[in-house]
Amino acid sequence: MTKQIELMLNGAPQTVEVDEEISLLELLRDTFGLISAKDGCSPQGQCGCCTVIVDDRAVVSCAMPAKAVNGKTVLTLEAFPEREREIYADSFIACGGLQCGFCTPGIIARAKNLIDKNPAPTVDQINRVLSMHHCRCTGYVKIVDSIQCAARVLQGEPLPAIDNSGRVGSSTPRYEARELALGDRRFIDDMTFPDMLHGAVLLSPHPRALVNKIDTRKALEIPGVVAIVTAADTPGERSQGLIYKDWPIFVAEGEETRYVGDIIAAVAATDRRTARRAAQAIVVDYEVRQPITNTTDALKADAPKLHKKGNLLSKSEIQRGNVEEALQHSAHTVTHTFQTQFIEHMFLEPESCIAMPEGDGLKVFTQGQGVFDDRRQIASFLALPEEKVFVTLVSNGGAFGGKEDMSIQAQTALLAQVSGRPVKLTLSREESLRLHPKRHPIKMEYTVGCDAVGNLTAVKAYMVGDKGAYASVGSKVLERAAGHCTGPYKVDNVHVVSLAVYTNNPPCGAMRGFGANQAAFAIESMLDILAEKVGIDGWEIRYRNALDVGDKFCTGQELECSVGLKKTLEAVKGAYKDAKYAGIACGIKNVGIGNGLPEYGKAMLEVHDDGTVGIYTGFTEMGQGLFTVLQQTACQETGLSPEVFNLVSADTKYDLNCGQTTASRGTFLGCRGVQEAAKKLAADLAHHSLKALAGRTYYGEVLIDDTVSLEANADKPKTHFAYGFATQVVILDDDGKVAKVIAAHDVGRVMNPALLEGQLEGSVHMGLGFALTEEFIVEGGIPQTMTVNSQGLLRARHMPTVELVLIEDQHPDGPYGAKGVGEIGLVPTAGAVAGALYRFDNIRRFALPMKDSPAARYIRGGAAKR
Repeated sequence: MTKQIELMLNGAPQTVEVDEEISLLELLRDTFGLISAKDGCSPQGQCGCCTVIVDDRAVVSCAMPAKAVNGKTVLTLEAFPEREREIYADSFIACGGLQCGFCTPGIIARAKNLIDKNPAPTVDQINRVLSMHHCRCTGYVKIVDSIQCAARVLQGEPLPAIDNSGRVGSSTPRYEARELALGDRRFIDDMTFPDMLHGAVLLSPHPRALVNKIDTRKALEIPGVVAIVTAADTPGERSQGLIYKDWPIFVAEGEETRYVGDIIAAVAATDRRTARRAAQAIVVDYEVRQPITNTTDALKADAPKLHKKGNLLSKSEIQRGNVEEALQHSAHTVTHTFQTQFIEHMFLEPESCIAMPEGDGLKVFTQGQGVFDDRRQIASFLALPEEKVFVTLVSNGGAFGGKEDMSIQAQTALLAQVSGRPVKLTLSREESLRLHPKRHPIKMEYTVGCDAVGNLTAVKAYMVGDKGAYASVGSKVLERAAGHCTGPYKVDNVHVVSLAVYTNNPPCGAMRGFGANQAAFAIESMLDILAEKVGIDGWEIRYRNALDVGDKFCTGQELECSVGLKKTLEAVKGAYKDAKYAGIACGIKNVGIGNGLPEYGKAMLEVHDDGTVGIYTGFTEMGQGLFTVLQQTACQETGLSPEVFNLVSADTKYDLNCGQTTASRGTFLGCRGVQEAAKKLAADLAHHSLKALAGRTYYGEVLIDDTVSLEANADKPKTHFAYGFATQVVILDDDGKVAKVIAAHDVGRVMNPALLEGQLEGSVHMGLGFALTEEFIVEGGIPQTMTVNSQGLLRARHMPTVELVLIEDQHPDGPYGAKGVGEIGLVPTAGAVAGALYRFDNIRRFALPMKDSPAARYIRGGAAKR
């Protein structure tokens, strides 16, 4: 049914017929084309990205029926007074209050509503209104700063100076910051094309079931349905994957589903609601079977094989020295078992893709973390030559590893190919939660020994990771967990075995930390236990065992340079020793994939007729600030201003295949590629004006290919080309609440202080969630936590004070000495939290999240007392 409503929208009277089922968000976006309000979770109304102002009250528009605004006044960010738009954008730019930008317009709408009523809000008042919002990138610290700044400027105070020099080491504003802050920069779901169709998918409701028959006849009869595709319509190779091709784009009749995110069919229709209705009208005959939901059952000899190769995806093993003999002669040995949890990435922008016919091929707009991997898999699935598939990145609203695997790109491309029209397919939040991979839960059995004064003698570990339904990059995650099992410490005797095991749980893949943070929780806890036995504190045992130049890492690699671990320990020593309830932990995280993989940094600079220069890369911008530091690198090398480099793009126009944007390597490799290209441009600029160089391109490439795999058994193995190091101290107050986190990090070189600080503050936020409250709960293969709020993310009011100490132990091969910091920021956090909690209540905790702790109870709203 429809209903006519009248409203005042952005200062203009509007009369419109609305379906009684649609939300205000749908009305704003689909009818009026207003895109500042983003769809992060509709109809849950929990993420805050869709916030607008209705009758002077900030509301989440996805949870408000459109018919409810009849007779009301609605204001969106597009129609804020221009002076206010400028002030809010400038404040968020000056204070570094945005990263991916997907949540920012909604937060600014909430901030305006607050400041209009309270011109000088306190931090507590800001945190209170931010309780209606989630931000996965920033850790909220700089958001609060930005809102306070805007309030001051609105009252006539000057804006803080913004450094627009573009030079390395400056806080040059984030690329596209203004457009992101104001909601003007289009994400994929904001994009439209003439004659565009809308897609939807049908997911399996069963973690394990035989698909007997798929009947699409009733769905095809629904008016507006243009195409329905299933496995039977696949032109090429149906199963794809980043490493192993074990993940079907569609599950076929006669095959088993392996998890509740398996895609059975995809629909294209004239609008999104019709497409979704048609997908649910598809009739599937299932024979439900007993799922395998834990690794113990999966490894049994008589367990059903979920894949042809069996249920063991991979086994990684490292053995150095004689562990058993070393343990036998140790003064102290301890043995404990640790368990970590499934965790949802909770990027704010759900998966979205647009595909359209272009000539005799296709053009695809993707959010993925590797445009060339997307192209390879889409082309294989469609049986097209790769050059017939043009893939372009639309910088996404967060990823954290969760957009490495393809999600809906191939299905969208097939719908576009079959229909001959552009197709946009965007997942709902619930579909997103069901479909994409999670952080691996890992069970870790550790035995660690030390001598009488606390020098580590041996580490023995057995790790089993729940891989879930498909491989993703799980073999590498468990390999990385094994390689980091000793933490950043000197240990001569090591034996670790690490298994990745298939189950019918949701797939697990890449997530920030990539196995290193699971291992860190275990080894850091073991060091605390040993320190107590020896009679020394947590700082002393770590400093005595800390890696330095010339020492061997767990994998046997001798560290040659840029090992700033002891400097990070020295930076926090006083704070740790002076605090009443403090925990300390160190971290190490590889930079680069390594393990024998050749790694490229490639870039192309393209001089345009208007005197601007485009920067092309194969790496993805996902809020971490990569495109900004690429821009800064080009400015540094050429002496040109950031305005000249007004386009930074990742697409398949040029052969710039660098693989996935993963392993904290985007800055290291991407900037090196831009350096090489920009040096060539600078050489020509010595003799020509920029306009005289119009039409020219400048290619830059670096190759690092001196690493070896674990299986190589090399005498002097080099498994990675660089490492980041950190020490964190977590301090509790007298009620057991996390009051402060001190994070000392060896970053190599600070490329952009504001961006770097934001990355680390966001990492601490995610690390605290990992330690205390976050868990994606799965029972019987069925996810139970299917809303944004049920993920256990910390809100702004939960964030403690974060003190950052940046150590610059420069890496000779990094751009200007820089190393990647995207993941190391949360590697030590859980161990430090566990140590602080033990100091507070004398309870050792061996499983994450530590929901029973006073710190967690505070976050959940209960009393944080002993």
